[in-house]
Amino acid sequence: MLQLATTESTLLSIFWIYRSLVMSSWRPRTWYAQSEHAQLHFLPFIVLITDADLQYGETALHTAAKNGCNQAVKLLLAHGASLQAKANNGMTALHLAVWHSLRAGDCSTVETLLLRKADCSAKDHDGKIPIDYLDPAPGNEKLRKLLSWHIQEQRKRNAIEACSQTKAKLDELEKELSAIVGLHEVKAQLRRWAKGMLLDERRRALGLKVGARRPPHMAFLGNPGTGKTLVARVLGKLLHMVGILPTDKVTEVQRTDLVGEFVGHTGPKTRRKLKEAEGGILFVDEAYRLIPAQKSDDKDYGLEALEEIMSVMDSGKLVVVFAGYGVPMKRVISSNEGFCRRVTKFFHFDDFSSEELAMILRVKMSDPAEDDPLYGFKLHPSCTVEAVAQLINRKTTEQQRKEMNGGLADPVLVNARENLDLRLDFDCVDADELLTITMEDLEAGIELLSH
Repeated sequence: MLQLATTESTLLSIFWIYRSLVMSSWRPRTWYAQSEHAQLHFLPFIVLITDADLQYGETALHTAAKNGCNQAVKLLLAHGASLQAKANNGMTALHLAVWHSLRAGDCSTVETLLLRKADCSAKDHDGKIPIDYLDPAPGNEKLRKLLSWHIQEQRKRNAIEACSQTKAKLDELEKELSAIVGLHEVKAQLRRWAKGMLLDERRRALGLKVGARRPPHMAFLGNPGTGKTLVARVLGKLLHMVGILPTDKVTEVQRTDLVGEFVGHTGPKTRRKLKEAEGGILFVDEAYRLIPAQKSDDKDYGLEALEEIMSVMDSGKLVVVFAGYGVPMKRVISSNEGFCRRVTKFFHFDDFSSEELAMILRVKMSDPAEDDPLYGFKLHPSCTVEAVAQLINRKTTEQQRKEMNGGLADPVLVNARENLDLRLDFDCVDADELLTITMEDLEAGIELLSH
């Protein structure tokens, strides 16, 4: 057994290790092979150089791997060497170990790295993974079998991990959707669509090559107050969650944000908004106003704004959602021949029923933000969904409900709070009474809508 008895001999060994690592990729083979038993004497030095960049951006682990120094590889890994580190050419230690194995016919270093879960799917700058360097020669069967088995095992582990992540993402989406009242068909479509995108994630985790989905530009068709903007915000979170968009931001615009008053103003104005929306969703509310039913003059530039939007929809930099009434939106759809080719998802938002409006009203009262006028207030226990729905049905017209939909809740509640103030005696000191909105207040709030 080789012993390094003196400080002088230990320092000399360290000097030659350092020199061989820095000056020549072949020299480490000599010192690792000849000084295997002496390695314990200079472990602190090896720890220092474990992840230091040497020749060609290689670490000590790269150097040991490409020279087939299995004991050195084990030693370096035991002291924190990074399996993921890449040299200047993008190669990992596993790439280099495979390269050595092809020359020497010794798979031991490859086996060591694989046992430590080296990534079999890591690509170098030529886009090759380690197994891609094997040719069909008869002598490579053992190495090919070894790498193939570990590739499959890693894919299984990735799939299990992806399955867990997918379930968490679906649970998160379900939480968002469950907070939305009504819109059952819209939510069902979003669930189906989300499931498909998340299954694509799992397919890729298994190493399966599947085509990328086209940017899902959409049209939301329905009356005001039916939840189009709310769903767009949930959609932003979904697309960010599955990796289609880098952010979950939703940039809301209308005609006035896009269209200029004079020649040459509309293009730059629209392009600024498109730039602002990059990485997220551009939500074009009342999109039908870009194409008026009757032009007041020949200087309407809405079509120019629409064409600017269309020009970036194939770039993949953002997702566009056009929203508006169903019938007027037909003008937008027919105004540009590329609309239906680019806008592939159409969602129809139905009007809310009286019961759904009562549920929206209760949801708004359940957890208002601190800056909300209703913060701190609550509904009386008598204000059940059934009782409030009957009140809405009795005190509003069908036309009112159709025109306002979910937009009915906020003014009714604000009016109800004002009625509470009017109803209470100024000397009232009962905290519960001061903060409780009753059916009487809600009825007064609804009646004020008509006035």
